[in-house]
Amino acid sequence: MSEYADIARSLGPSKRLGQNFLVNGRIAKSEANFGIGKVVVEIGPGLGVLTKELCRQASRVIAIEKDKRLYDYLSGSLKAKNLELINADFFDVSGKASEADILISNIPYNISSKVLFWLAERNLPALLCLQEEFVDHMLAEPGSRTYSKLSVVASLQFDLKRVFDVSAANFYPQPRVNSSVVLLKPKRAKLDRRALEVLSLIMMHKKKKVRNALIDSSEELRLPKDEVRELADSIRNHDARPFQLSPEDILDVSERVAKLIRART
Repeated sequence: MSEYADIARSLGPSKRLGQNFLVNGRIAKSEANFGIGKVVVEIGPGLGVLTKELCRQASRVIAIEKDKRLYDYLSGSLKAKNLELINADFFDVSGKASEADILISNIPYNISSKVLFWLAERNLPALLCLQEEFVDHMLAEPGSRTYSKLSVVASLQFDLKRVFDVSAANFYPQPRVNSSVVLLKPKRAKLDRRALEVLSLIMMHKKKKVRNALIDSSEELRLPKDEVRELADSIRNHDARPFQLSPEDILDVSERVAKLIRART
């Protein structure tokens, strides 16, 4: 572990890019087991600790690194016939992921939401190492303190499983929080953009009654309050509080409101 930490120190992690490098090969081996015999895409290989293990287990590895310094380091230190190393922002070349069977990455915390919503648009399984608190929100159940918009959207679009936790000590520089590795399998559910906007508004008022949450959002919904009130009164769960409803019930409310908005435009 110290060898990788020394390399990380010499390269100088970028705060701007949110770089915290995995320096424990045992963690990487456990993650790489999910790529056995598969074509794997990796976002931000960093020092290549996970990449090296993936090259041993996967049939092919597509590693996309934005940082030119790290790309140059990896080009010199990683030699594998089944590795394709690309120097680019993942989201600029994300079409490469269409060649993969699974995404396996220890991604920077600051792009967690962006990666999650990108995955939701595609039928691609993923094994991701994310901030522990972020995973807690993804897996939160209705009625719990951490139940949020992220919980609802993640549940609707993925089958989720926390695989194992990773302490901050396994990274350099050491982040202030621990991480969790989570397996995401897409459900092929496509959320309507307008319904997603409504869902976001409802969950912003998650402790109010659904009826009041909608009425208080009438301006953002671009609908007269009397129409929103009438619609809200017709909803089966209008007296419930959003944080107590299942993701499916919240989606049902959101789709009803989105349908009314479309009818008016």
